[in-house]
Amino acid sequence: MEERILELLKEVEAIQFGDFVLTSGKHSSYYVNIKKASTHPKVLREIAKAMAKHLSGTKIAGMELGAVPLAVALSLETNIPYVMVRKGKREHGTGSQIEGELTPGEEVVVVEDVTTSGGSTLKTVEILRGAGAVVKRAIVAVDRNSGAIELLAESGVELIPLVSSKDFDI
Repeated sequence: MEERILELLKEVEAIQFGDFVLTSGKHSSYYVNIKKASTHPKVLREIAKAMAKHLSGTKIAGMELGAVPLAVALSLETNIPYVMVRKGKREHGTGSQIEGELTPGEEVVVVEDVTTSGGSTLKTVEILRGAGAVVKRAIVAVDRNSGAIELLAESGVELIPLVSSKDFDI
């Protein structure tokens, strides 16, 4: 666990308690707002530094919206280029679901803000693989310990969390 990241998340009140509905539709007594955290340069910089320790490959990828600031910060930290993955295909312009240069066979590391079941991260992996990328690893700021590690492992992707919900003292 990256204790410094957990401290910073608490400091900027990115870990909130109450009644929340997650992307998965499940209810939770806590919410991790990495989008809020990533608007603080100090927090974003520290997340990027921590993620950089686990980086491999020649490209970074992040799904819109929450993972894009993480991908940008990690790219700036490591000087490794990144791509942005759209949740759906565009109906205008190029119609591309991936923005940025991606070469078939290129090894890409997916970055994610928060994982619960891992469904969104797996969708990102599948889009990238569909474009010819090799994806073996994903790095997440916070894992909620709800099956993401196992789901991604079934698809041959190692998920590395910086912080786990087990670390929240809830």
